[in-house]
Parts: sequence; C-alpha cells; structure tokens
Amino acid sequence: MPRIAENGISGLNFGSRFPIFDGLMKARVTVMPKKSVLDPQGVAVRDAIAHHGFPQVSAVRIGKVMEIEIDDAGPDAEARLHEICADLLSNPVIEDYVLQIEG
Repeated sequence: MPRIAENGISGLNFGSRFPIFDGLMKARVTVMPKKSVLDPQGVAVRDAIAHHGFPQVSAVRIGKVMEIEIDDAGPDAEARLHEICADLLSNPVIEDYVLQIEG
C-alpha cells in the first residue's frame, strides 16, 4: 500500500509507521492548483464538456502527475523527494502536491 503525504506536512516524520526501504523506490507526485487559485484551463475544459452535452459537470481542475523511480533509495530519499517537490516540481504559492511512495 502506498504511503501518501501532502505538501510535506506528514512526510518528514513517519517514524515506525512508514519504514523507508533500501533499494528501488517508486514515487508518484500529483501537482494540482490550490483550491483558492483560479484554474482557467479547468474552466475551459468544463465549458467544453458542457458544450459536448454534459452540462452536469460542475468543476474541472487540471494538474500534472509525475512518476519517479529511484535506484538504491537510502533513508533520506523521502525527505529529498519532498524537497524536490516543493522546490522544483510545484510552485508552493499556487499549487499543492501529493507524494505517494511505494517501497
């Protein structure tokens, strides 16, 4: 079962609840606009869906998903992934990220 941490809040101190495994690690990062940020691309897609005969769709949010494989992941791999998510893969001012890790 994957471990899920949003924006590093619970991802840096898992203790014994989520052990970090040496070896291959797979991570999936989902980046989405914050709820408080207007998503013009999502609005355009929602309007296009309504135009195609499905007006019941009330909201669409457009984001991105990245799958990352790490060879020889050490004990600090998860913390380093959170740094990369916050510094490189997302813009923390307007986006939230969810990090899912499979050992």
